[in-house]
Amino acid sequence: MDLNKDLKEDFEKIKVDAKAFIDQNVEYYQLLGLKISSKAFSLLLKIFLLALFLSIALLFISVACAFALGALLKSYTLGFLIIGAFYLILCLIFYFNRKALIDIPVIKKLSNIFYEN
Repeated sequence: MDLNKDLKEDFEKIKVDAKAFIDQNVEYYQLLGLKISSKAFSLLLKIFLLALFLSIALLFISVACAFALGALLKSYTLGFLIIGAFYLILCLIFYFNRKALIDIPVIKKLSNIFYEN
């Protein structure tokens, strides 16, 4: 009977150790998920804020250029149309090159964050 008691104690110890191991792994992966998600969120927040401030600056610069062109051409409407056409052409260039300019760099940056460890 002593052998059964020792065997039962060993199984209880294995059970306790396995539970502790699983709990530590769960905690580790929770912390890893927190680290990855916080890095991804901070990257997205930085990109958003940068895009916001650049958009505001670009708006003011565009309006100033449109008024300058309008004064030069003696037609504010024509100045704004030229600036609008410029942005439309720029938008089309970005659209047709979106994979090389946007998709691939974003995928590379996010995969660096997620697979850093």
